[in-house]
Amino acid sequence: MKSEYLRGIAYALLFAVPAYVLGKFFPIIGGPVFGILLGMCFARLARPKNFEAGISFTGKKILQYAIILLGFEMNLYHVLSVGSQSLAVMASTLATAFLVAWGAGRLLGVEGDARTLIGAGTAICGGSAIAAVAPVIGAKDKDIVFSISTIFLFNVIAVFIFPFLGHFMGMSDLGFGMWAGTAINDTSSVVAAGYSYSHEAGSYATIVKLTRALCIVPVCLAFALFAARDSKAEGKGFSLKRIFPMFILWFVVASIVNTTGILPEALSHFLGEAGKFAIVLAMSAIGLNTDFAALLKNGVRPITLGLFCWIAVAVVSLIVQHFIGII
Repeated sequence: MKSEYLRGIAYALLFAVPAYVLGKFFPIIGGPVFGILLGMCFARLARPKNFEAGISFTGKKILQYAIILLGFEMNLYHVLSVGSQSLAVMASTLATAFLVAWGAGRLLGVEGDARTLIGAGTAICGGSAIAAVAPVIGAKDKDIVFSISTIFLFNVIAVFIFPFLGHFMGMSDLGFGMWAGTAINDTSSVVAAGYSYSHEAGSYATIVKLTRALCIVPVCLAFALFAARDSKAEGKGFSLKRIFPMFILWFVVASIVNTTGILPEALSHFLGEAGKFAIVLAMSAIGLNTDFAALLKNGVRPITLGLFCWIAVAVVSLIVQHFIGII
């Protein structure tokens, strides 16, 4: 790592550490959201010019390293444990999220990268998916902030209304667990909503959610191929090395290593927590480079898009479960 990056990284740490701690006390909000908020609060504060390279590095490269570390908490056996029916529901909701994000996003006038990130966050696993897809598509900091903020809003709402709606519809523990695991974005919100319904629903929802998170891999690879096609169309030529998201490959390697069980459980947990902290650090740096006034000016349309995506995914999850006999 270049020495000139260290000042900017250290500056971002000043905001990331309290954000991470706050995220532990308020898991429904989460460290990444606190990181963005704290960063934005101090974005206009005068800072030395030699901090900028490190702050930019933190918001881009450390974000990729964070995704690799998250792989150490993934277990590929989860894919097998949820069964083919669950995978059908997940595939349907994933396709729905991206289709609605694309179609409704165009109608609302939301920029392409923001549409993609909101779709990814809704389809897969909230902030982690946004963090994984953003470097692949070269998203701007403001688009990342729009997307994280939008996903956070509907995570909080879901924790309160999903259990109520589940009881109102008389859903079984299995059905509600599937619904929460496929239609709520962030892991902490899935756990909160699932276990507030019942212990069985919470356990199943968590497994479904962790399986859903593995969709990060094919989605990022798909966007990398789209980027390659666009580069070729623009006459830049095809370079697999340039467009291939290597951090996703290392994420897969980390997941495989964790699945084999060769690492002590405590070490896997530590590496996973390090990844979560690194995401908070990266989001703090992104917040430091975000114009809050511009965010307020253009924030309504991404939130509206997030609402459309969220409702569409929740409804499709219920419909598919009904047709395949889960509910």
